[in-house]
Amino acid sequence: MKTLDRTQLKLIAICAMVIDHTAWGFVEFMTPLGQIMHIMGRFTLPIMCFFVAEGFRKTSNIKAYITRMACFAVVAMIPFYLFFHEEYEYRQNIIFDLLLGLLMLTVLEHEKLKKWQKTVLVIGILAISFCSDWSCIAVLAIMEISTNRGNFKKQMTGMMIWCVMYAVIFFIFINPVYGVIQLFVALTIPLLKAYNGQRGSWKGMKYLFYIYYPLHLIICGIIRIALHGNVSVMIGG
Repeated sequence: MKTLDRTQLKLIAICAMVIDHTAWGFVEFMTPLGQIMHIMGRFTLPIMCFFVAEGFRKTSNIKAYITRMACFAVVAMIPFYLFFHEEYEYRQNIIFDLLLGLLMLTVLEHEKLKKWQKTVLVIGILAISFCSDWSCIAVLAIMEISTNRGNFKKQMTGMMIWCVMYAVIFFIFINPVYGVIQLFVALTIPLLKAYNGQRGSWKGMKYLFYIYYPLHLIICGIIRIALHGNVSVMIGG
């Protein structure tokens, strides 16, 4: 049954994000609790990618949408570094991923751009995305969800192909346990399948994630520094 609206799904994404970041800041990664919390955190990205793709199709002003997201991405930079510190010194926050995904769709759908221009811009966007939180995976997931709109099976298959590739890279080159954890983004599929296409009764949800994201990073960062000092959040640490 399609029982979940956009507001409810975004609230799930926010709760999952808080659980994941709480684990990074305050729970030993290799403990069962830490790994369960990180698994729960896998709900956030697919939900946000899904609604960026939906928002691109439904917005009446794409320039305003891009500008708004760019502003929130900039605002989130300092809170992101405050919380993750040196571990993510050269990385960008998740809103930056979503912004690049939105730019990717804008380029691909732009009627005045020639094919070679689109190719150059797409390569440029993907190259830039490698310095973001989910590398190019979020951008490619947004692209798959948008281009296959109307075919949920293809949307999720495309998204999972890129997420599996990301998990394999993590497993081989970075941390095998976290690589396996990345595969749990698949748990989000039943939730997205339950989406009923409705916005929900609260209009403020449009901005809540983008405002809450930097605010909760500031709070978590301050608490982490107060408890542990100005040390890095480490994968596997």
